Amino acid sequence: MGVRTNVTDTIRTAVIGTGHFGLYHAQKLARIPGSELVAVADIDPDRASEVAGQLGVEAVTNPSDLIGRVDAVSVVVPTRKHFDVAAEFLKAGVHVMVEKPITGDEASARELIALAAANKAILQVGHLARFAGVTEALINAVDQPLYIESVRVAPFKPRGTDVSVILDLMIHDLDLVLALTDAELTDVDAVGTSVLSDSEDMANARLKFAGGCIANITASRVSLKTERKMRIFQRDTYISVDFDAQTIRTFRKVGDAKDSGGMPNVVPSQDSFEETDALELELAAFVASARDGTPPLVNGEAGLRALLAAQRVTDSLRENASHTVT
Repeated sequence: MGVRTNVTDTIRTAVIGTGHFGLYHAQKLARIPGSELVAVADIDPDRASEVAGQLGVEAVTNPSDLIGRVDAVSVVVPTRKHFDVAAEFLKAGVHVMVEKPITGDEASARELIALAAANKAILQVGHLARFAGVTEALINAVDQPLYIESVRVAPFKPRGTDVSVILDLMIHDLDLVLALTDAELTDVDAVGTSVLSDSEDMANARLKFAGGCIANITASRVSLKTERKMRIFQRDTYISVDFDAQTIRTFRKVGDAKDSGGMPNVVPSQDSFEETDALELELAAFVASARDGTPPLVNGEAGLRALLAAQRVTDSLRENASHTVT
């Protein structure tokens, strides 16, 4: 059986990798309308069987066994395996949702994009922050930002430490900043250090874009608290976003300062958004793209842009570290 593309079809899905996050992917795909979860795959047969048993689907240890039996897969394996797993399915014309980062290097990311195009398959990258309820409103509110400050910190968790905090956490904000600026990244200056893992656990990057926008991004996975906030300054407007509280506060200058005795008239407003299941929305969007062929919100090119920015941050951080006198 080949891949089905008729818009009336239910999409046969599978999850490759049933670790902590892979379990969530499988649970969502098992209940999303239009998705028929066929199987889960993991190199650990006991883990695959455990997750498959919870959801009443088949367990396999070799993802290749699913080719010809599924229309779309969600790839939730360690970053170093993203390319090998995703490429095999794309070559078979199977639609792929790969967790962020798209891959670990530029060449393999570009190859995935080319494979998706050549085989008329959807390639979506799992930048989850794009599907938060507050994000769409933020993107619509921002126009020609001048300065962006972003903070994303969280307590330490052993999972995810196969990559640095830049590819683990900061890449979410890099993706958002790239979407907000829509301009060429011209300069990067970064610092950071490892604390509890073998790679960087905290980092700060100052990014400069063509047109003059500056973004200051901080990420840490060794914090005592969880915080995900962003502040954007643009002409006549200041926007403050709390991704955890799902709120946007806006302060907008209205009228001319001369008309109010020299003090500008600033009008505040606040918008709150219902808590949504961003992962379920992300996977539902993937299933819809696989079914009807619409381009994904976060395609391979967007994943590549975020990866390239993350690599520039990493290169700057390590170059600066090499110049540090100890």
